[in-house]
Amino acid sequence: MTLRGTLTTTAAAALLALLPHTARAATDYPDPRPITGQQIIHDPTVIHLGSGGYVAYSTGGVIGARLSKDGKRWDDSGNAFAEPPAWWYEYNATGDPWAPDISYRAGRYWLYYAVSSWGTNHSAIGVATSRSGLPGTWTDHGKVFTSETTDSWNAIDPALIQAGGRLWMSFGSYWTGIRMVELDPATGKARTGATVHHLATRPDAPYAVEGPYIVRHGRYFYLFASYDACCAGVNSTYRIRVGRSTAVTGPYTDSTGTSLLDGGGDLLLAGHGRFIGPGGESVFRDKGRDVLAYHYYDGDDGGTPKLGLNTLYWTEDGWPSLQ
Repeated sequence: MTLRGTLTTTAAAALLALLPHTARAATDYPDPRPITGQQIIHDPTVIHLGSGGYVAYSTGGVIGARLSKDGKRWDDSGNAFAEPPAWWYEYNATGDPWAPDISYRAGRYWLYYAVSSWGTNHSAIGVATSRSGLPGTWTDHGKVFTSETTDSWNAIDPALIQAGGRLWMSFGSYWTGIRMVELDPATGKARTGATVHHLATRPDAPYAVEGPYIVRHGRYFYLFASYDACCAGVNSTYRIRVGRSTAVTGPYTDSTGTSLLDGGGDLLLAGHGRFIGPGGESVFRDKGRDVLAYHYYDGDDGGTPKLGLNTLYWTEDGWPSLQ
């Protein structure tokens, strides 16, 4: 029986906080919050809008959109764009975008996304802006950063963070793992000649780590990433791992001191019960708390990808856990 079966959520969280982080992560995985409405989603990015309510964007459609007034009931709200910008077709025949990331700065919402084809690193990250953040209001500004088959990285799965007055974008999938470049805050695009920093990888090919997201808490930056394989329904093996660093560009290590460049990473969330292959994660602030958004494959619904939401709390030893 899990701790959830014998203790209240609060009591279980308090007990888990006393355990070593690696033991705590392996002990128990909370179920996602109950939600209603349109639950189907993949690679969610969520933000609490200044106008009230929430929007989630995702892989699927022309960046699929969901709206919610309360964060509990979600409604299908079409797509970010009415049609794909013409340049997307340079990277796949259907103009299909992946893995968006939404943020707010300088009076605008910024939506980053990737365009690529399965199994290739001929890829690009693009950006669009909106004053409201709502679907149908986005203006595309073209390419931010690209990769080609001659590169050792893959320009997909973007995620932004501001640190020290500078703007950074982590990205990456397979092809030696997670990378980072500095962006120009004025344009939102990679600085000319920007160094490509290396944040995380696996010891062996195919280097199955992707979907980075970095959060600052206290004096540390925390790198969350999806390890193993997505997109296979009930056969998906995605799981979310985390490491931390005092510098946004790394080096990131787990609670044992193992570098994420050497295959390290504390296990934060793995499949359990009907909730298979959680990953494609991002983090958003909601009512003063951090919330982890991700997709999982529902084993009770044929492996359909659905939205998972869990509150992140921070233990006394400075590591994230979920409730």
